[in-house]
Parts: sequence; C-alpha cells; structure tokens
Amino acid sequence: MTLNVAVQMDPIQSINIAGNSTFAMMLEAQARGFALSVYTPQSMALEGGVVTASVQSAEVRDVVGDHVNLGSAERLDLASFDVILLRQDPPFDMRYITSTHMLESIGGKTLVINDPAAVRNAPEKILVMQFADLMPPTLISEDVSAIETFRAAHKDIVLKPLYGHGGKGVFRLREQDQNLGSLVGLFRDLYPEPWVAQAFLPDIAKGDKRILLVEGEPFGLINRVPAEGDVRSNMVVGGRAEASALTERDREICAAIGPTLRELGLLFVGIDVIGPYITEINVTSPTGIRALEKLGGGNAAAAMWDAIESKLH
Repeated sequence: MTLNVAVQMDPIQSINIAGNSTFAMMLEAQARGFALSVYTPQSMALEGGVVTASVQSAEVRDVVGDHVNLGSAERLDLASFDVILLRQDPPFDMRYITSTHMLESIGGKTLVINDPAAVRNAPEKILVMQFADLMPPTLISEDVSAIETFRAAHKDIVLKPLYGHGGKGVFRLREQDQNLGSLVGLFRDLYPEPWVAQAFLPDIAKGDKRILLVEGEPFGLINRVPAEGDVRSNMVVGGRAEASALTERDREICAAIGPTLRELGLLFVGIDVIGPYITEINVTSPTGIRALEKLGGGNAAAAMWDAIESKLH
C-alpha cells in the first residue's frame, strides 16, 4: 500500500531525534514507501468548509544534525492526504483544541490518528479518571479547601498541572509542608485551571512504567527510573529508561482500558503505571518508541503502521 501521509507536529528541524517518537513513526513510514509531508498547527486555515495548511514534503534519515530535507511550502487541502498524524507536543491549549476541531471536519475523508475528537475530549489526566478503581487516590480541583482536605486524608501528596507535560510543575507536598499556599498562588498564575492532587506513591523510586498500546493492546514497555532525589521519572528531566516486562497487573490494566481506547479511536496510546496503579493515559503525542526499540522491546512504530494499513484496507 502506498500512502500519502501528513504529520502535524512542532517544527521538525528542532526536534531531538534520539528520543522522538514522531520521528520514529516517520522513519517507519518512509521505509514502507509512504510519501511524507509535515506542517505546524499555526499554519492551518479553515475556509468554506476546507481545511488547509502550509505543507512541506519531508525526507528523513536517522542522522543527528542532518535528519531531514524539506521541500518548498505550499498550501494544500488536508483532506487530500490518506493519513494525518496528530503529533504536536502539548501544551494542550486552545490552539491544540482548535486544531482538533479543524481535523475533525475532514474525518470522513482522511484517517486522522489519533482521532481528533477523542484527543480533545480525553486529556491524559482526565480520561484516566474513568478508571478510578485502577488509580491511586486522585483529586482534580483548584479549590484550596478541597486540596487541603485531600492532603489531610493522604498525608503525602503530589500536586501537578492538569494539562502539564514532561514533568513540568510536579511537586511533592508532605503532611507538614508549609508551601501549599505559596504553590497554589503560583499555580493560579501559571495554570489558571483545576490541578491534579494525587496520593504520593513510594513505588515511584522503582520506576514509572510507560506502556505503549496499539489498538488497545499492549505492545511493550519501558521503566523510567527517576534521578536520585527526584519524584519525576520523565526522561527529559533526567529519568533513566530500563528494559522491563509486563506484569499480570499491567495486563489487567490494559485489558480494562483497551475497549474504551478502541471505541474512542485512540490507536496509539502510552499509559503510565506506578506499582499497581495507572496514573495517566497519554493520547496527544505519546513517547517511548525509540527507547523501547533501543532496549530490545520491538518496533512500536511498525505495529502502529500495521494497524493503520489494516484500517485503510
């Protein structure tokens, strides 16, 4: 099958290809003979029911500092592509939400992965709340009294932005910590929306597992171990990736959420699991493909494209 693929992403010239899952998807697509193009969400336009973007053809190679050749920009109808990968990184802001509305309007003509309506309606830290029985105690609120009551009940908590990413703005607050008021004031300035309070999980010292799922089925996982003295396991802030295998509990979690992911059209997803608990379902731009492959866990990008080709057949 020959496909014409457009990737909605941040500027490709500035990405770090060593750990970039979108780049891994593009390498696999090119290896299959698919035609690749890229565009940024800032260039999108909706007029007369037609969604266009300033698109550039792209030829990629796995060479640091010389990873892409781009063609001249031209404004094209996005419905003319067979597949669009919705892969720009958060923040999940109004620009992101607007792009999902635009992409949703061409859904009957072009396959968009992940489904833009589902991405818009299922932010990572909210979708997971449908599975409260699989989660640690969690509160979403910006009400100080509710957060104080939650901390009093659970003693040791983590406070983080609801729409944050990459480990930014994650704070641990113990029972006697006197910084809650100051932190709430800071969050009100930086993140003017509800926040997430979650019971602290000591198992984070052993790692935060990123499990990649394709069509609701687990493909593989990496264990991200925080740096000494840090509660954040994200690799962009110093976390270390280790090879790991799915446990029986991991499989139970995946089996519980898989039908919902398939129903929503969330074909490629990364979930976060600490100990026996799921903490997030990442649907906007899940990462982990390159680290998983380097650790001998297989090529999740290939599995994703197999699923896409199957859908188009």
